Amino acid sequence: MKELYLLRHAKAKRASGGMQDCHRPLSRRGQRQMAAMAGPLQRLGALEGEIHVSTTTRTRQTLLALDEQLPASSLAGRARYPHELHTFDWKSLRTWITALPPGCDRIILIGHNPALLGFARWLFKQAPTELPTGGLLGLSLPVDSWQELRKHQGERVSRLTPTETSHALFRKQAPRPPDLDLASMDKRVLGLLTHQYRMVRALEPGVTAGFDPEFLHQYRVNLRRSRAIGESVRAIGRVPGLKRVLKRLKQRARATSDLRDLDVFLETLDQQPPSVSKQTLTAVHDWLEHQGRERHAALSHAMAQPAYAHDMARWQRLLSDKHFRQALRALTPGEVGAVLAERILQHDAALAALADDSPDTSLHELRKAVKRIRYLAELAPRRYRAFLAGLKRRQTLLGEFQDLCTQQAWIRACVEALSDAGPSGSARKECLGWLDSLEARKAELHRAVMALDPLTETASSP
Repeated sequence: MKELYLLRHAKAKRASGGMQDCHRPLSRRGQRQMAAMAGPLQRLGALEGEIHVSTTTRTRQTLLALDEQLPASSLAGRARYPHELHTFDWKSLRTWITALPPGCDRIILIGHNPALLGFARWLFKQAPTELPTGGLLGLSLPVDSWQELRKHQGERVSRLTPTETSHALFRKQAPRPPDLDLASMDKRVLGLLTHQYRMVRALEPGVTAGFDPEFLHQYRVNLRRSRAIGESVRAIGRVPGLKRVLKRLKQRARATSDLRDLDVFLETLDQQPPSVSKQTLTAVHDWLEHQGRERHAALSHAMAQPAYAHDMARWQRLLSDKHFRQALRALTPGEVGAVLAERILQHDAALAALADDSPDTSLHELRKAVKRIRYLAELAPRRYRAFLAGLKRRQTLLGEFQDLCTQQAWIRACVEALSDAGPSGSARKECLGWLDSLEARKAELHRAVMALDPLTETASSP
């Protein structure tokens, strides 16, 4: 079995002042692309075998940018620069690679399109039709020597691009939110829901790639915000088919919960490590990462199934459905304000009912209520600007409380997985002390939430 990785050079500057094409250097965007791709390439094992690079400036600088990010890998020192790789003809690439000795089982080529993409499509019929700058194609080839390569012989092909590894790079190319400041209520709601649908679909590759947790966070936010707006529409009037779509959006968002909680917990451990030994922290960190990998694999599998595509198609159809649009035209600021007022009263009643011994679930429900109130108020942001600003501290308190609860749940699960004897036994004891410290912080937050003013005192209307 051979593993072949084809990496297109990162984004280069345009030729100017008589500069030859082969001398074009990387642009700043190209440098950022490789900074984003370096870690994922290493995790995929794409850099473990032989490294062959075209002789152009932009391909050399692509390798050097990776080498700068991964100094321990000595990429530049291991690289070879055959002049045959400076080609845009995939057949020339095939001639070169089939002449390689059979010894190396894994190779990465840093070269140019259309040669890389054409060669990939010759090897694998279902290869992608595009390969952007800085993008990678990985192919598994069931041969013992490179001379045995034949058309459509590949068993597997995968693609990874810089915008799938870095949310910061993705954001520059993401769907732009519509300007809805002066829009009527129905156009505002439809515009928000349409944009959130587009964002969910655009975020999917980054979610399944799994290298930057911000993709999952934004994917989850857009799903939940869409559901909250849809529920607000349902609270005002009946819309055929909306209930079913919202149920599926809720299930899709819920499927991300464990993975998102793990991402947040791991980030917290990196930024604010607890007062436990390094050995215990490492054991917990490794266990959490393993749990995260399992849940990411399950989520990616679910998103690749026909049922997921069916749910997304149903959501898209709803947005263009005439009955849905008619229902939106019946929305008025007054009706939105009436539903908002009712939800605020429900929130205030739940806040007033809180006691020192109230269960954690009471605060969880309060947090959900605040989110639903915020999403509804955001349908008329000018009218509720001051009110929305006042929700921030409330959401922060309730969010931190929720994070502590999920952290406790993961620590308890980790403790169950650790042995009572030896180093693991010591780690268990430290984890139990860690749980106590989290409980003390939760009690502080619980009291701070109980001291919050009712929302009816901060809500405003024109």
